[in-house]
Amino acid sequence: MTEPARRSDLAIMFSGGGARAAYQVGFLRLLAREFPDCVPGILTGVSAGGINAAYLAAQQDPFAEKVEKLAEIWRNIHIDNVFRVDIRDLASRTARWGGRLLAGGKHPGPPARSMVDTAPLRELLHRLLGSNGDEIPGIAASLRAGWLRSVALTASSYTTGQSLTWVQTCDDCGFQLWERPQRKSVACTLRVDHVVASSALPFFFPAVDVDGAWYGDGGIRLTAPLSAAVHLGARRIIAVSTRYARSRAEADHPSISGYPPPAQVAGVLYNAIFLDQLDSDALQLQQINKLIARLPESARDGLRQIDLLMLRPSIDLGRLANAYEPDLPRAFRFLTRGLGTRETRSNDMLSLVMFQGDYVKRLIELGEADALARIDDIRRFLGGVEP
Repeated sequence: MTEPARRSDLAIMFSGGGARAAYQVGFLRLLAREFPDCVPGILTGVSAGGINAAYLAAQQDPFAEKVEKLAEIWRNIHIDNVFRVDIRDLASRTARWGGRLLAGGKHPGPPARSMVDTAPLRELLHRLLGSNGDEIPGIAASLRAGWLRSVALTASSYTTGQSLTWVQTCDDCGFQLWERPQRKSVACTLRVDHVVASSALPFFFPAVDVDGAWYGDGGIRLTAPLSAAVHLGARRIIAVSTRYARSRAEADHPSISGYPPPAQVAGVLYNAIFLDQLDSDALQLQQINKLIARLPESARDGLRQIDLLMLRPSIDLGRLANAYEPDLPRAFRFLTRGLGTRETRSNDMLSLVMFQGDYVKRLIELGEADALARIDDIRRFLGGVEP
């Protein structure tokens, strides 16, 4: 079988998951190595997956080279490249949160907007994305070069309560804005602000001011994660989830003993917000495909079949995070243990902020191994045959 060529209607959708987005890089390494000419023309991302999408869109190197550079960035990342973990800053924020609660919101000092300060992440993104001021000129260069058709990042507006997808696309792509209940798209030139806003984990990371409105993580209100790729003209979508699909026996096995600590509640909440919707949207897409297949061409009213390949971890990334918890910086480890991260067997909350080199390296290796295990499915999918 000849390897598939690059496809402008092939989209990769990068889901959220904080540090777990490193898993997606493992899949990209396999894709770049085995299918070097299969360059996706549409990139969409939410939360930390938006960082991966923005980086690929902004780089002009051959696909395999920039994927390897992205992998190297993740391998060398440390938690203090993402947010401050010194004891003075963490203690100050904890005290201000407590003071606000005890004073009924009338605490005289400046309020803490988040649990951590993400100034290091913003500085890192400016450097990696080659920003000019705040704009990312590499994305426009990729669109002009022709290999990139569209890139989209999604964030949640704390100001209006809507899900907003920012889109930058080529001039002749025939792009039309869309609007649905509680979600809409906006055409714009993507900036670092958009990337930071899309990846701002609620409560952990501060909200971001974008054009006069405050935004946070794109997964909060995103009910249809695949919709951006569909609206941008994709006919084939690869969705890389960071959610492990537990068996029935695993799902029924308790993750805690006794009353759930805040870390367990937050982990369940984050999974429901960021990852459950992708599974639901994928099921709906498959059902629509079956319906379209039963209709004659004349009765489809412009609807088209869109093939989907879903990739996900073969092991629980939250449970895996437990092994690397002792290596966290001391002050941050003390704070997270106060939330109960030692009391749960599947540490989904902790895995989101586990920006530790050893954990991240393991995720990249796992992503590549899982992709290799499904190489036949990937080859059939890219070759035009539904797996």
